[in-house]
Amino acid sequence: MSMTDPIADMLTRIRNAQTAHHDSVEFPASRIKLDILRILKGEGYIKDFRVRRDGPRRKAKVWLKYVDKKPVLSGLKRVSTPGRRIYVGKGEIPKVLSGVGVAVLSTPQGVLPGHQARRRGVGGEVLCYVW
Repeated sequence: MSMTDPIADMLTRIRNAQTAHHDSVEFPASRIKLDILRILKGEGYIKDFRVRRDGPRRKAKVWLKYVDKKPVLSGLKRVSTPGRRIYVGKGEIPKVLSGVGVAVLSTPQGVLPGHQARRRGVGGEVLCYVW
C-alpha cells in the first residue's frame, strides 16, 4: 500500500504513541525520516532511535521521552505537504513558539534544525515544527 505523506504518518504515530503513554513506537524507515529523528534526538525531544532490517525493508524504533510522566514532546506539526510545498529563504526561517520549539528544514546542506540553517545562511523546505 502506498502512502501519500510518509513524514506526516511518522509524526502522527509519534504523537499518538505519546498520547497513549507508550514507551516506544515503530514505523517504516527512510533517509529523511532518520534525519528528522536525528534532529529530535539532538534537541532532546526523544530518548533514542534504532533502525533494524525487517526482510527487505527497514524499520525505525523510537523510544519516547517523558519527564514526571508528561511527554517532553508537546507538539508536532507537518508544514510542507506533498500537495502544498512551503519554502523559505535564509532570512525567513520561522521561530517556533518564539524560539522554544524547532523548525525542521530540508536544505541543500541536508535536513537541519531552523537555528542551524539560520546560522549557516541557508533556506529550504519547511518540513515540520516541533515543540
